[in-house]
Amino acid sequence: MPSHPRLIPSIEQLRQRPVVQRLEARYGRETTVQGLRDEAAALRQRLANDTAEVRDAADAAERIEAGLAARLAAALSPSLRSVINATGVIVHTNLGRAPLGPTAIHRVAALAGGYTNLEYDLSEGRRGSRAVHASTLVTRLTGAEAAVVVNNNAAAVLLTLAALAAGREVIISRGELVEIGGGFRVPDVLRQSGAILREVGTTNRTRAADYAAAIGDRTAILLRVHPSNFRIEGFTERPSLAEIVRVGEGPHIPVVEDLGSGCLKAVNGIEGEPTVGESIAAGVAVCTFSGDKLLGGPQAGVIAGRRAELDRIRTHPLMRALRVDKLAYAALEATLHDHATGRAGEAVPVLRMIETPVARIEARAAALRSRLADTNGVTVSVTATEATIGGGSTPGVTLPSRALAIEAAGRSATAFATVLRAGSPPVIGRITENRFLLDLRTVDPTEDDELAEAIVGASRAPQAPE
Repeated sequence: MPSHPRLIPSIEQLRQRPVVQRLEARYGRETTVQGLRDEAAALRQRLANDTAEVRDAADAAERIEAGLAARLAAALSPSLRSVINATGVIVHTNLGRAPLGPTAIHRVAALAGGYTNLEYDLSEGRRGSRAVHASTLVTRLTGAEAAVVVNNNAAAVLLTLAALAAGREVIISRGELVEIGGGFRVPDVLRQSGAILREVGTTNRTRAADYAAAIGDRTAILLRVHPSNFRIEGFTERPSLAEIVRVGEGPHIPVVEDLGSGCLKAVNGIEGEPTVGESIAAGVAVCTFSGDKLLGGPQAGVIAGRRAELDRIRTHPLMRALRVDKLAYAALEATLHDHATGRAGEAVPVLRMIETPVARIEARAAALRSRLADTNGVTVSVTATEATIGGGSTPGVTLPSRALAIEAAGRSATAFATVLRAGSPPVIGRITENRFLLDLRTVDPTEDDELAEAIVGASRAPQAPE
């Protein structure tokens, strides 16, 4: 049986085939031609290795054509995809943190396709500043005199210290020199600003007097970092924010607080989380916080506080490097609008997930269990779980939830989780005590149908060796 590589048609011959022409219309000439070359080379290699046989040129063309569509789809498939988050972690850093609400999505769509007044003063008819966007809503919601937005909260802290304390000392408690996600450490971020760290107190106990004793001629600010991703218990002591502000009042040393989570108001289910307004009212000069945690908006770092300090921050050269674009402003302003109008509890997904009664989640879980009762190869039950806020916020806080516990015949929990992650859309759950769980607190009710279909599809998928 002939199997010589010369049986492979030329690229131009392959381009004349109807299926290839349709693919070329979809993916473009250059990408399609490269795909044909790659498929032809792969077939030529298989022939050389005697791992494939080709009857004739037509057979070779069909083999190349068969692999071309998948190759082109894989080559141009976006790496960023929508997933169903069934982990029970609401602000999941690995899954994009806060999902945007409908108000923000609509606003982004409305502004994305055209020009905007991003840096244009409509009243004066000349160039303006993008720093004005979102500032009115932030000040209204927090009581601050001024505000600016940068691309995340680490950038907000970096810019604030660079503008207010470069070359001078920043006094901070040793118990607040934390490490955030991805191995980034607060001391490293602070040093990049050019400020000099002056550590006071101990890991578990710091008093207001420690701050006062450390103040000297080189002191620029007193820095307080909210422990949003850890909790120290036991023999501990930490001064209140008001006490630190009082320490700074005499020598006129401003207090900067990294509040992190961006909580704008009390949230049902979360006790004791400080709000930005409370920090401003306590007298901090500057408060920094995230836009994509408890605020529930896009990735952003918000800097709010007194006008004098904010003017210095806004005009610092780093501001240009750390600024956000029109889409981030659009999403942030829309999310802040939901907060300002009192609709955030329903309109902002993060807050809605936190405040959803567990009875409502249990009803959805029961409905899904009934729907999946006759699915061959899997057994579905409902189990009580504890969801978390996540995203480096509210350490130790859990929320009662309900999950679908999936047992797949002949498959481990790990194997079934792998199949679901490979689906479209991928479904991300968690494994607890060798059980695969899909926590519904973090699954939007509009995704229930997709979730059920994904489970059915996974039950029918061929079993791969573990």
